[in-house]
Amino acid sequence: MLCSCAVAIVAILYILFDVNYFLRIIFTIVWGRLFEKKKKLFDTTTIYGICSTQDVDLVLKHMNNARYLRELDFARFYFYDNSGIYDAVAKRGGGAVQGASTIRYRRAIPIFTPYKVTTKLIYWEDKHFYIEQQFISLTDNFIRAVVLSRQTVTGLKIPVADIIAEIEPETRRPEPTKELQLWLESMEESSQSLKKQK
Repeated sequence: MLCSCAVAIVAILYILFDVNYFLRIIFTIVWGRLFEKKKKLFDTTTIYGICSTQDVDLVLKHMNNARYLRELDFARFYFYDNSGIYDAVAKRGGGAVQGASTIRYRRAIPIFTPYKVTTKLIYWEDKHFYIEQQFISLTDNFIRAVVLSRQTVTGLKIPVADIIAEIEPETRRPEPTKELQLWLESMEESSQSLKKQK
């Protein structure tokens, strides 16, 4: 009877929630805390994966585009925890949300191909962190996809620069790359266009 109830509870959880997503986040963070050294703010963090049968698209040959975005979540959580950003924001009662992202797919990741996702901080503004992430296949070291993300800090009354200074004092903000600058301009243009439609 007890075994049947446990099976029923697990089945209900899997029906109602994406249990594997939450388990993977927990595993990724715990692994980092137990087996990885803390990184500095501008160090690159790395997580690993493999394109499994649960990741492929309809033709069963390569990773579905939506799965890239899912993997980016795990890499971001790992980066936040490992760099100290999460602790610095959370202790002030703040949080962070994905404000925007752009991804450029360069070449598909075939089924059963191992890969890594690298994450690094490249810039920040008053309320935003900007990170660059890359999918790199381990078989040939080819950069399969490149991602720019804007992480918006919520619930804080201090600027991101103060968070950065607390983690690593006297850190200077880098200049935005040309690619990032063009992306920022395109988002501003999109914002202005939507305001005109109102």
